[in-house]
Amino acid sequence: MSNPRAALDVITYGEAMAMFVAAETGPLAGVGQFTKRIAGADLNVAIGLSRLGFKVGWMSRVGNDSFGQYVRDTLTKEGIDQRCVSTDERYPTGFQLKSKNDDGSDPAVEYFRKGSAASHVSLADYAADYVLPARHLHLTGVAPAISASSRELAFHLAHEMRAAGKTISFDPNLRPTLWPSRAAMVDGLNALAALAHWVLPGIGEGEILTGYTRPDDIARFYLDQGARGVIVKLGAQGAYYRTADDAAVIAGPPVAKVVDTVGAGDGFAVGVISALLEGRTLPQAVARGNRIGALAIQVIGDSEGLPSRAELDALELADADVPSIATAA
Repeated sequence: MSNPRAALDVITYGEAMAMFVAAETGPLAGVGQFTKRIAGADLNVAIGLSRLGFKVGWMSRVGNDSFGQYVRDTLTKEGIDQRCVSTDERYPTGFQLKSKNDDGSDPAVEYFRKGSAASHVSLADYAADYVLPARHLHLTGVAPAISASSRELAFHLAHEMRAAGKTISFDPNLRPTLWPSRAAMVDGLNALAALAHWVLPGIGEGEILTGYTRPDDIARFYLDQGARGVIVKLGAQGAYYRTADDAAVIAGPPVAKVVDTVGAGDGFAVGVISALLEGRTLPQAVARGNRIGALAIQVIGDSEGLPSRAELDALELADADVPSIATAA
């Protein structure tokens, strides 16, 4: 493992939960057996980037309980820096239940996270000497949704990293039930997106947040707010990217069978962020995002399909050197 005291490549923060995945199909109420895994959008991205060789720091709070220890053990196993993960003696670590579907549809998920340790993360958890040396900050829309104090931390991180001249990526990851209202969600996430260099909404998320239905209009909305580039995820069709100078749809690789759709967007973010930090072009970054997103949906679990560096290198070597561009605009 890399020197834990070395400057980090990427910082992210949020809530990790124990996740119990049903071992059989059908309503969760009737399921008798589950498999324990880890869940959390920002943690999925941290895991994916760490597997590709980046030095990643993840900030949060966990409870003094077995789930909290499970989160810490996962961080250790994945080589993720946890110096800014604190143990909260007052509140528990959250968990969730997830159904098993055989038809490729989105699984049902029930959350048990209200009042969790992670929801109490705040500006008190911010450490400038830990955060600011990092090259890049990745934010999702989940962490700002879990509490007002966590939302305040998200904006503080974004402002501080932006002022330090570092890059920021933002994946909206809508969680409407965690927000006081839909309007609060739209206003809060768009304000956070305005601080990011790279904005990565799904097409459905973009419609909710901007009111537009076309990917080019969604992208223009965030470019007008100051984004350097916008990548709109189009599911099986791949992804549309737009900058001030260029725009195109990058086709996604074929997937024979969709097993678990949760985590696809996080895998996509891993691909895009890793490629951009390596100095790849945006089309190459989007193609990698499509590739890793496709891997993520072919296995059960949110992060189990994320590749190692050797696995990704082998896949990219087998791919055409230039990604397929389906449409230009």
